Amino acid sequence: METYYKNLLENNKKWVAEKLALDPDFFNKLAQGQKPPVLWIGCSDSRVPANEIIGAPPGEVFVHRNIANMVVHSDMNLLSVLDYAVNVLEVKHIIVCGHYGCGGVQTAMSNSHVGLIDNWIRHIKDVYRMNYNELQVIEDSKDRVNRFIELNVFEQVCNLAKTSIVQAAWERKADLHLHGWVYDVADGLIKDLNVNLADNSSLQEVYKLDL
Repeated sequence: METYYKNLLENNKKWVAEKLALDPDFFNKLAQGQKPPVLWIGCSDSRVPANEIIGAPPGEVFVHRNIANMVVHSDMNLLSVLDYAVNVLEVKHIIVCGHYGCGGVQTAMSNSHVGLIDNWIRHIKDVYRMNYNELQVIEDSKDRVNRFIELNVFEQVCNLAKTSIVQAAWERKADLHLHGWVYDVADGLIKDLNVNLADNSSLQEVYKLDL
């Protein structure tokens, strides 16, 4: 275990050397600050590294990750990241990216008791309840899980649109777009769910804030 830990530090040194060999000014430019065009809200799963799977270099993607890429309105961590990304960094795109094979979503479809995470999983169960009729008619269990993963991403994009942070940005005519994607761990490809919002026109009236 100690060897593995030390290897991580050695890997860092190698990475620095490789970057400097390509661009001696690489870290000096990064140190000047950040102005990323994208906020990525993804799953904590170790197989889904945001920058790497979209080929983005450091400085282009502001990242928030949690179990099952959830947008929970009482999550101050998420809201703080969102507020900073929208109002300070002025990102142009917010991407909610789920992934097939998501353990959090699969657990939400069961009655398993995991521990403290049960309280987080409950939010995902709510998405299952809202889409129960569609999901229950899907006979193949893998197809059902995959569809639930897609529906969960769709719901989280809608949750983003309902926040006062995003709606206030749209009210002042900010160029802000919300997107929903799903990453396939099995082949490395991203599926665009064609969930693209640039205003609150698609929200039910009760969610539209009078700003």
